[in-house]
Amino acid sequence: MKILNEFKEFAVKGNVVDLAVGVIIGAAFGKIVTSFVNDIVMPPIGMLLNGVDFKDLKIPLSDTTGITDAAKLAAEPAIHYGQFINVMIDFVIVAFCIFLMVKGINTLRRKKEDPNATPAEATEKECPYCLSQVPVKATRCKHCTSELNKTANA
Repeated sequence: MKILNEFKEFAVKGNVVDLAVGVIIGAAFGKIVTSFVNDIVMPPIGMLLNGVDFKDLKIPLSDTTGITDAAKLAAEPAIHYGQFINVMIDFVIVAFCIFLMVKGINTLRRKKEDPNATPAEATEKECPYCLSQVPVKATRCKHCTSELNKTANA
């Protein structure tokens, strides 16, 4: 029962739920991008290249000259570089969208911080002898007990 309770606590934590939502949305977004590439981007490119369908571009690994049956021809081993091109375009579009999303989030975070805020004055200084941090007003280092003068304020 202890393991079941631990699993229940793990599964309902906010991070796990957020991760699950992210994976589901990411999978749906991947399907949208795949459809965008296959159904919108690649057909005009194929049309410009004399009606080439990129999904059908391949390099056969065996002699297929005598095969007339389409099912047997499709089953023959081949390097499907056209499909690879489609997948690479999918990846570039997804990576670019993620880049734009992260850039937007970073911009929102920067706006959230006060741009007019002045940096706080230092409350500590470095001991020139032992390189430890000590309060600015200290006259002796609490670590090495060296006497600190006003010129030693680093």
